[in-house]
Amino acid sequence: MKRSRVLYFCIIIGLIGTGLAARKWKVFLPDLVNVYLGDAIWAAMIYFGIAFIFNRKSLALIAILSLVFCYCIEVSQFYHAPWIDAIRNTRIGALVLGFAFLWSDILAYTLGIGLSFLGEYFFFKGKTGEVNAVA
Repeated sequence: MKRSRVLYFCIIIGLIGTGLAARKWKVFLPDLVNVYLGDAIWAAMIYFGIAFIFNRKSLALIAILSLVFCYCIEVSQFYHAPWIDAIRNTRIGALVLGFAFLWSDILAYTLGIGLSFLGEYFFFKGKTGEVNAVA
């Protein structure tokens, strides 16, 4: 399966916009949604970014790489050296690296990547023949 990089770039830009909008207008969303939405959208953006880079790889590999990347970022939040905390204190650093490890973030990443995987699987099912989800 080969992915269109133009389509995936547009998806990534859309997810960035959606994530920023969700943060800006969080007062209009229920608290339960606010807890997980930003992290799930961020993980979905990572999924589609990895799919963009490795556009010929299987869905399963993309999902695994995305989960490993997101989990590593979350685990890195246990590390608090002055240099990395200085990066975290910038807007982009906070959005990418976060501040403190939370199990709820792991759940949100898993949901965001899982929904992205399923969305991609069902979108391409039947459009390119058989989708190579595992190999």
